[in-house]
Amino acid sequence: MRNTRQTGPVFLKNILDDSYLFKPLPCPTGMAPYRLPISNVIGDAAWFLNERMRFHMIGDTGSLRHSVFQPLVASALAQQAKAGYPAGERPAFLYHLGDVVYNHGEASEYHKQFLGPYEDYPAPIFAIAGNHDGDINPNSELVYQSLDAFMDVFCDTYQRRIPFGNGSKRLSMVQPHVYWTLETPLARFIGLYGNVTKHGVIDAEQREWFIEELRYADTWRPGQAVIVCVHHAPYSADTNHGSSPAIITFLEHAFETAGVKPDIVFSGHVHNYQRFSKAYEDGTVVPYVVAGAGGYADLHPVASVGDSEVDNINAAHQVHLDNFCDDRYGFLSIAIEKKAEGLELVGEYYTLAQDVLRRPQTEPALFDRFVVPLRRPAEALENTDCLGQQWQHG
Repeated sequence: MRNTRQTGPVFLKNILDDSYLFKPLPCPTGMAPYRLPISNVIGDAAWFLNERMRFHMIGDTGSLRHSVFQPLVASALAQQAKAGYPAGERPAFLYHLGDVVYNHGEASEYHKQFLGPYEDYPAPIFAIAGNHDGDINPNSELVYQSLDAFMDVFCDTYQRRIPFGNGSKRLSMVQPHVYWTLETPLARFIGLYGNVTKHGVIDAEQREWFIEELRYADTWRPGQAVIVCVHHAPYSADTNHGSSPAIITFLEHAFETAGVKPDIVFSGHVHNYQRFSKAYEDGTVVPYVVAGAGGYADLHPVASVGDSEVDNINAAHQVHLDNFCDDRYGFLSIAIEKKAEGLELVGEYYTLAQDVLRRPQTEPALFDRFVVPLRRPAEALENTDCLGQQWQHG
């Protein structure tokens, strides 16, 4: 079956222009240029991240429709964070790739869809907003603005109990804006906000900020990785969303203007797992990883070869689909380690068992593993798939 699937990203043939749905962004809660040192959240414990850092990543954990997988994924993340690694290697935080709450980012849904399921996650949770987090319910009796609840939960001015948390012990986060940079000893996470449209729209103000953040992040190399996070997946081979022309154009123009490319790009939005590698003319290879199988009621299948509803764009964009999983829920565990030859990023994608409903105590299984030696020549980008095969890109 896998041999009949696409080997590269696709565009849907009928992409509707919904840019008119763009909603103004809320005011920032912090000072420009919107950077948050992780020490502001975890204090002196940040010192322990100087040599090695592990963190979780996941997207699309919310679901207004009933999903039995939503709490199962959250429980698996919490268990791995508590006991899945030796104490010194446990994840320092969870980075959420957006769509925390469906369908319209309402405060009334935060306990059911996020605060309740993730009550036992033992580390801080940071987030970028997804399109559903910023949408507004037209039938709501309560008048609210785009991202009001998201800002209360993730972009507060100080950490405190969340007023609509229904007794949750999780405190609000202090991210300075809906687009922002998380500063850690070994990596800088530049988080973007693609607004409420299906394929993303980013305005000129955020674009200029992003270009300057790329340039600034580059000055910290090779001591820190440069990681870009955006909810809308630039590249995807699925049949529900496909790749995002708007986000691809935005990123490529920003990379060219800044003269800087990131080490890796993470996204959600598409409800599956996909790992791509993009080859640039200068020899650089950048991994693009989609991790949106976080618990939403439906998963999105990867398109089959010959599907009349999509166009394969692999040749035009030099992007290859290295691995995917579209029939199981899962999450990423990422480690960045300082070695004598430089930083190394190791990504692991874990999936719940296909029969997890019958065997809920089954531990998540390692599905994919990839290794990115940072700031090395493109041909040194080593990948290891779920069968243990190794190959070189270049």
